[in-house]
Amino acid sequence: FDIFVAEVPWTASSKEVKEYFSQFGSVQRCQLPFDKDTGFHRRYCWIKFSTSQDVQNVFQKDLHILEGAKLTVKEQPSRRRSQRKKPSE
Repeated sequence: FDIFVAEVPWTASSKEVKEYFSQFGSVQRCQLPFDKDTGFHRRYCWIKFSTSQDVQNVFQKDLHILEGAKLTVKEQPSRRRSQRKKPSE
């Protein structure tokens, strides 16, 4: 139950992103990749929720704003699930 979040503000930490999304349900993990060269995060992350209902709660809200910046939120299908579907094609 993952979502992909883009346009994360430079000033936001993974803890702040996790706290924001925890209002929609139980966040298991927040993965915010960092650029080793700059020391800044790459302005996108993946959020893993406990249930599909938590993900639906996120998409019931039209606009997500963190520290004054509008976040772009997309549903991220599980990689394992998408790999299972391919052999039947």
